[in-house]
Amino acid sequence: MKKKKWNLLFLIIALVTISISSNAQAIENPGEYMTAIFKARTDMDQKYMQYLSAAAHGRKARKVEKLRAEVLESINQSKYKTTDLPKYKGDNSLRQGSIDYITLVYRVFNEDYKKIVDMEEVAEQSFDAMSAYFLLQEKIDEKLNEANNKVQVASKEFAAKYNVRIDETQSALGSKLETAGKLNDYTNSLFLIFFKCNWMDKEMVEAMNNKKVNDVEQSRSSLLKFANEGFQGIDTLKTFNGDPSLANACREVLKYYKKVAETDVPKLTDFYLKEENFNKTKKAFEAKSASSRTKEDVDAYNKAVKEYNESINVFNQTNNTMNKERTQQMNTWEAAQKKFQDTHMPYYKG
Repeated sequence: MKKKKWNLLFLIIALVTISISSNAQAIENPGEYMTAIFKARTDMDQKYMQYLSAAAHGRKARKVEKLRAEVLESINQSKYKTTDLPKYKGDNSLRQGSIDYITLVYRVFNEDYKKIVDMEEVAEQSFDAMSAYFLLQEKIDEKLNEANNKVQVASKEFAAKYNVRIDETQSALGSKLETAGKLNDYTNSLFLIFFKCNWMDKEMVEAMNNKKVNDVEQSRSSLLKFANEGFQGIDTLKTFNGDPSLANACREVLKYYKKVAETDVPKLTDFYLKEENFNKTKKAFEAKSASSRTKEDVDAYNKAVKEYNESINVFNQTNNTMNKERTQQMNTWEAAQKKFQDTHMPYYKG
C-alpha cells in the first residue's frame, strides 16, 4: 500500500521573524496577515485530528458520524473566517489558496468520507471489497496531499514575496498528525495481510459445511499460499517505532492459518472421503441379500465401518480444537490491535 501522508495535510507553520516596519497597521503587516489566514483554519485542523483519533481508536467510521458532522461545520466556519479576510494589498493569492484548500477538504469530508462509511458496511464481505475500501482511503490521501501542497506553495511564495521568514517546524498538532499518518499506514498494511487469510478461512469453512471437498481443497491451498505470502509481508513491514507487537500478533494468527491449512483441514477432508466411501460400501452391501454376501463383502463392509467411526472421532476432535484455537487467535489479535492503537495513536480532544 502507498504511504499515507496525513502529516502533510495540516502543516502548522509558526511565524518566527517578521521583517516589516514597526509603524505599519496590523492588516498591512504580512506576517500578521499570514497568521490570520492560518488561524482561520486552526479549528478545522484540530477538529479533523479529533475525528482521526476517534476513528482510529473506535475502528469504525460509522461510530464517529456525529463527529464527522462537527468537522463539516468546523470547515464551514473556517471558510467563512477566511472569506471575511481582505486581500493583502490587492494580492489574493494566499487567501484564495486557503479557500481552495478548505473547499477541497469540505468536499472530501462531505462526499468521500461518506463513501467510506457506506463501504465500511460491505468491506468485510470479501477481500476485493476490503481492498477497494483501502484504495478509496489512499485516493482520499492523495487528493488531500495534492491540495495541501498547493496551499503550502502559496504560503511560501507569499512569505518570500513579502519578506516574511517562517519556521516550518511542526507544532504539537502537526506532530500528532504525522504519527497518526504513519500509524494508519502500518496498521492497515498488517490488517490487509490478516484479512486476506481470514477471508479465505471463512470461504473454506463455508465449503466444508456444504461438504464441497474440491472447494475446500482449493480454499486450503489458497490459505496456505496467503499465509506464506503474509509472513514475507510482515518481515518487510518489521516494526513501528521499534514496537514489533502488532507484527508479532499478526504472525501468530498466520501461523494458526498455516497449521490449519497444512495439518487440520486434511484430517477433516479425509473424514468426508471416508464418509463417502462408507456410504457407497453400505449401499452395495445392503443391496445384496444376506445369503449372497461373501466373506470379502462382510470384511470390506466392516473395514469401512471401522474407518468411518475412527474418522468421526478424528473429525470431531480436530474440528473442536480448530474452532477453539480460532476463537483464541481472533481475541488475541483484536486485543493486540486495540493495545497497539492505544499505545501509538495520539488521543486528541481538541
